Amino acid sequence: MLRYTLRRLGFAVLTLWVIITLTFLIMHAIPGDPFLSEKKVPQAIRNNILAKYGLDRPIGEQYVIYLKNVLRGELGISMIQQTQTVNKMIREGFPVSATLGAEALTFAIITGLSLGVIAALNQNRAWDYTAIIIAIIGVSVPNFVVASLLQYFLGVKLKILPVARWGDFQHSILPAFSLGLGTLAIMARMMRTTMLEVINQDYIRTAKAKGLNQVEVVWSHAIRNSILPIVTILGPLTANIITGTLVVEQIFGIPGLGKYYVESISNRDYTLILGTTIFYATILVISIFLVDLSYSFIDPRIRLVRGKE
Repeated sequence: MLRYTLRRLGFAVLTLWVIITLTFLIMHAIPGDPFLSEKKVPQAIRNNILAKYGLDRPIGEQYVIYLKNVLRGELGISMIQQTQTVNKMIREGFPVSATLGAEALTFAIITGLSLGVIAALNQNRAWDYTAIIIAIIGVSVPNFVVASLLQYFLGVKLKILPVARWGDFQHSILPAFSLGLGTLAIMARMMRTTMLEVINQDYIRTAKAKGLNQVEVVWSHAIRNSILPIVTILGPLTANIITGTLVVEQIFGIPGLGKYYVESISNRDYTLILGTTIFYATILVISIFLVDLSYSFIDPRIRLVRGKE
């Protein structure tokens, strides 16, 4: 187990290094620089600005300097918002996005898995068709469309919930539902499929023949053996949700991390591009790493021996 963990940790570190390197190279391959729009600035002043941020140095030297700063946990100063460090911008935006994402993910997991189980146990019945319709809607309709519809009907027309802003729990209900619906649909559809495969296995029939009631069979045998594929996709889904979604956050006026992604690219803010990418990649890699380690705890049949699964 220890060898497997260390090997996975090594792959995680290598993955992060590759992501940082590729992002750095691609970013510098984009024509122009963050100060390209400042056409009225004299060339001498422009050169001084580039020198201040080290953009006048060879790309190899820039890369080494940046890598050293990342290892110290310093992501640099925004080249557009020059009074803000990237670390500070992430510290301010991420807690909001993480709170919203946690609510959306909790809603998606509980509702999605429940719908999948109910649909599988009631195949070709009303509950099954209902779950399929919800899954199709969740996958097909973009979250910004769902957000706009919820905002209009529940916020403007019926005045049940706040239309926008970020405050107490009520303000997070509509955006959390909008963010979580797509994930809910994926989980419901996948759980239904795996449950249908599991409940037709011989060991399920054996469990029923032994006199176990329906709840024990479903909970102790069917769900436990059906949930592993869900855990596999949970890592990337978690990272995607908790780091924020630009459009939904903008629609509801939420001061999260998502807005920095597009702003940094459109402004060619090199340090912010790299900082947000590294931050997102770190969460994604950590999520996948934890998912890998959780397999043996979820399914005792999986053993990690000599670095092999």
